[in-house]
Amino acid sequence: MEGGGLKGGCTAHAPLHTFEPLRRTALNRVFVVVYSCALFALLYRHAQMLLYSTTLLSFSMTLSLLISDLVLAFMWACGQAFRMRPIRRKEFPESLKRIMKEEDFPGLDVFICTADPHKEPPMNVVNTALSLMAYDYPTEKLSVYVSDDGGSALTLFAFMEAAKFAFHWLPFCREHNIMDRSPQVYFASNYHSWSPEIEKIKMMYENMKVKVEHIVDKGEISDEYITEDQQRQAFNKWTNGFTRIHHPTIIQVILDKSNDKDVSGHCLPNLIYVSRQKCNSSPHHFKAGALNVLLRVSAVMTNASIILTQDCDMYSNDPQTPLRVLCYLSDSAIQSKLAYIQFPQRFHGLNKNDIYASEYKRLFQVNPMGFDGLKGPNYVGSGCFFCRRALFGGPSASFPIEVPELSPNHVVDKPIKSQEILSLAHQVAGCNYENQTKWGSKCGFRYGSLVEDFYTGYRLQCEGWKGLFCHPERAAFLGDVPITLFDIINQCKRWCIGLCEVTFSKYNTLIFGSHSMGLLMGLSYSHYAFWPIWCVPVTLYSFLPQLALLNKVSIFPKISEPWFFLYVFLFLSAYGQDFLDFLLAGGTVQRWWNAQRMWMIRGLSCFLFASVEYFLKSLRISTHGFSLTSKVLDDEQSKRYSRGIFEFGVPSPMFVPLTMAAIINLFSFVWGLTEFLVGRNGEGLGMQMLLTGFIVVNCQPIYGAIALRNDNGKMPTKITVISICLSVALYIAASFCFRSNDSKK
Repeated sequence: MEGGGLKGGCTAHAPLHTFEPLRRTALNRVFVVVYSCALFALLYRHAQMLLYSTTLLSFSMTLSLLISDLVLAFMWACGQAFRMRPIRRKEFPESLKRIMKEEDFPGLDVFICTADPHKEPPMNVVNTALSLMAYDYPTEKLSVYVSDDGGSALTLFAFMEAAKFAFHWLPFCREHNIMDRSPQVYFASNYHSWSPEIEKIKMMYENMKVKVEHIVDKGEISDEYITEDQQRQAFNKWTNGFTRIHHPTIIQVILDKSNDKDVSGHCLPNLIYVSRQKCNSSPHHFKAGALNVLLRVSAVMTNASIILTQDCDMYSNDPQTPLRVLCYLSDSAIQSKLAYIQFPQRFHGLNKNDIYASEYKRLFQVNPMGFDGLKGPNYVGSGCFFCRRALFGGPSASFPIEVPELSPNHVVDKPIKSQEILSLAHQVAGCNYENQTKWGSKCGFRYGSLVEDFYTGYRLQCEGWKGLFCHPERAAFLGDVPITLFDIINQCKRWCIGLCEVTFSKYNTLIFGSHSMGLLMGLSYSHYAFWPIWCVPVTLYSFLPQLALLNKVSIFPKISEPWFFLYVFLFLSAYGQDFLDFLLAGGTVQRWWNAQRMWMIRGLSCFLFASVEYFLKSLRISTHGFSLTSKVLDDEQSKRYSRGIFEFGVPSPMFVPLTMAAIINLFSFVWGLTEFLVGRNGEGLGMQMLLTGFIVVNCQPIYGAIALRNDNGKMPTKITVISICLSVALYIAASFCFRSNDSKK
C-alpha cells in the first residue's frame, strides 16, 4: 500500500492494533451441541407424528409445523456460525501518529451518494460532506466525490454554498480540535462555549442553510443566487430536455486542492460533483452503478489507494477514523489480502427504547464480530474503507482495464481541471461505457441484487479477499433512522428482495459461498441471504395454533407430557441466548423486547411481501424498482416517535397480515382463557395459550393503533376493516376444515 510505511503492524514499543476472542466462545460451542440434540429430538417427534397421522387435516398441520421448525432450525444453525470465533479488535492511532509522517499517508477518495433532494435534503448531504472534509487527514491527500443520481441542480447549488462555508469551517475545526465536525450537530449541541468567533461562524452556517432550503422549497435556483459566471455555466447544463432518468454527464470541480486555500492558508480538499449520464434505454443499476462511475471518475482524477463509501446521511463522528484504518493498512502481514475495513452503522436520534429496533444491533454490531473471526464482516454500504486494488480482481489476479488511467496503479500527474482529465472523466461516466466490459460482474461494485453492498462484499470474499471489523468505543459515523413503521418495513422489504436475488442466483451463499469460503462463512452469509424465509414459521405460528385453539384442537404436547419441556427448553434457550448477546453488546431489556417484537412484525409484513413479490417478479408478473427511504421529518411524527408511539398512518397492504394476526390472537386468547377458567381442557391447550398470550403482548401497539388512538398515526380504518373481514373469513374456513375432520373420524 502506497505510503503504508510500517511493517508488521507494530513498532518496537507499541502495537498499532490488537484483537482478542470473546470470553463466551467456549460456552457458545457447548450450547450448540446441547441445543442441536434438542432440535433433532423435536424433528424426530414431528416425523413420528407425521407417520401416524390418520386424517388429511392432522397430516397437514403436522407437516406445517415440521416445515416451520425446519426453517427455524436452519436459521438457528446459520446464526450459530457467528458465535464460533467472535473477536474484538482495538486500534492505537496515537502510536501511528508518533511514527508516521503526513507525507507518507496514502490518498483517500470519499464517495457520497445521494439521489433525490426532496427525500434526502441537500443540507443533510452537505453536513455529511463537511464532516468528512474536516477529517484529521492531510487535505492534499483527501478528495470528496458527491454522486447525485437524481441529477439535481439543487444539490449542486447546495455544494457550491458548502464550499464557501468550508473555507471557514475546516480551519475552525482544526484550531479548536472539535470532535463533532458536522456543523449541524456541533451547533445543536450544548458542549461548546459562546464566543464571538463561534457566533460568527454559526451565523455563516445559518445563512447558508436558509439559502439552500429556500431554493429546495422553491424548486429552482433564482438568478439572485447565481453570482459568478462559472456557476451560471454549470447550471446552463440543465436544459428543457433534462430529466432525472435522461440527461448527460455532469462533472463539476467545486474545490481544487491545487488552487483553493482556506482562510488560514491551508489547501482545501478536492470537492467534485458527479451526475452520471442517464439514458432511458440503458440499465441504471441504482447505487452500485453510481459507485462504479465514481470509481472510474476518481481513478482518472485522483486515483487514491483508499476509498470510503458513505451514505449521504451518515456524518463523521470521529475525525481520527482514517488513522484507525491506517493502523491496519500499515500491517504487511494482513495487507496483501485485505479488501476493506467496515465500521458499524450507528445512529443518532433513536428514541429511548428504540421501538422499531432501528439500530439493528445484531446486524451491525454483534454478528460482524463473529464474521471478523472468520474472513471478515459483510459490507453494509456505508462507513467502509476499501483498498482500491480489491475492486479490480482477486488478490493474486487482476482483470484487464479498458484504459490505463483506470488501473489502481496509475499515477495521476495532471491537474483535475485540465481538459484531458475532464474529457476522459466524462467518457468513463457515460451510460454506455460498461457495455461489453466486466464492470459489475468481475470488477467494481457488483450488479445482480438490490442489496449491492451485501452482494459486493460477499463476492469479494468469495474471490479470496478478507475484511476487518473496526468498532471503536466512540462511533465513527452516525446516521438518521426512519421514524415510521412503514418506512422501516418498506426499506427491509427492498433488502429482502435483493437477498432473494442472491439466494436464487448461481452465487447462492449456501452452495457457492460454502465452497469458496468454507462452511462457517457460507452459513454466516446464508443467515442474511435467507432472511425472507423467516416469514414461513412466523406466519404459521401466528395463525395455525390460534385457529386450532378456537376450535378446541390441541396441536402441541400437554403440559404433563415430557415433550412439553422440550418445547419450553427450545424456546427459552434460544430467546435467552439472544437476550444475553444483546445485553453484552450494550443493549437494554426494553430495547431487546422491541427488537424481538420487530422480528415478528417483519416476518408478517416485509419478509412475507418480499417473498411474494420476488416470486411474482421471477414469473414476470410484477417488477420492482429501487425506492428511497425518506429522510424528511414530519413534526407530528417526530413527536410521536420521541414518545415511543408506533406510527402506522399509511394504508399499506403490509399492515393487513399484521393486523389479522393481532385480531385472531386476541380473540383466541380471550376464548382460551375463558375455557381455562371454567376448567375445559386447560392442560391440552396450555402451550397454545402460552404462545397466543406471548403474541398478544407483542401486538399491544397494534391494538392501541386500532382502537385507542385518533391521531394521524393510528391504523387506517381501511386496513382495520379489511383485516377484520379477512380474519372472519379465515376463521370460518378453518372451522369448516376442523368440523369436516371431526365428521370423518
